[in-house]
Amino acid sequence: MHTSTDSGSILISKMQDPEKDTEWNDILRKKGILPPKENREEQERAKEEEQLEILQKSLVKTYEDMTLEELEENEDEFNEEDEKAIEMYRQQRLAEMKAAQMKNKFGEVLEISGKDYVQEVTKAGKGIWVVLHLYKQGIPLCALINQHLSGLAKKFRDVKFIKAISTTCIPNYPDKNLPTIFVYLEGDIRAQFIGPLVFGGMNLTRDELEWKISESGAIKTDLEENPRKQIQDQLMSSIRACVQTRGESDSEDD
Repeated sequence: MHTSTDSGSILISKMQDPEKDTEWNDILRKKGILPPKENREEQERAKEEEQLEILQKSLVKTYEDMTLEELEENEDEFNEEDEKAIEMYRQQRLAEMKAAQMKNKFGEVLEISGKDYVQEVTKAGKGIWVVLHLYKQGIPLCALINQHLSGLAKKFRDVKFIKAISTTCIPNYPDKNLPTIFVYLEGDIRAQFIGPLVFGGMNLTRDELEWKISESGAIKTDLEENPRKQIQDQLMSSIRACVQTRGESDSEDD
């Protein structure tokens, strides 16, 4: 006669390998104690595939995800087709990096003197626009333009904005010509704005200065039209209204 302990031992021994195709395991599967063997195999296979995929993702990078340094380190592992695609991708990445560097190259107004002129203007570099403001302290319009240029330098970081006290760059440069702005591309003058009348005096706004410089091609403004044109249109409207009113008044007097 078997005791309950003996029965438990027999049950445990029979259940020790649930994967075996035994009559006892079949009974347990029918009663739902063990999962169907086919489903169990599918589950295990799916789990293994999932783990393998996770492992591959953690160890293997496609060339699109690699840095330029990683591409160089792993170039021996790519086939000929990959190498062509990778070379195109590398050139694209280099162009993007260069464009990003150029876009954020400057960002502030640099103060120079005459001895810096050749290095900062003439040798500024290929494709570099330079906006040079000649000024003198104590001239209010020069101070206003320096203030506006600081804002424009932050907005157009791919353009080199510089300023210099006029006589340090051009000896005996007359104060009547101040403020003066020269615009250069690769050392060649592309535009010049000389004297207070060109800038419209102390009413000059930053948008007006931006538009003026943009006409030289140095900056790509997002302004849709010349801001000063609006002022001019308003002024002309006021003059016409004034003339019309005066005409009507003269007619009444007659």
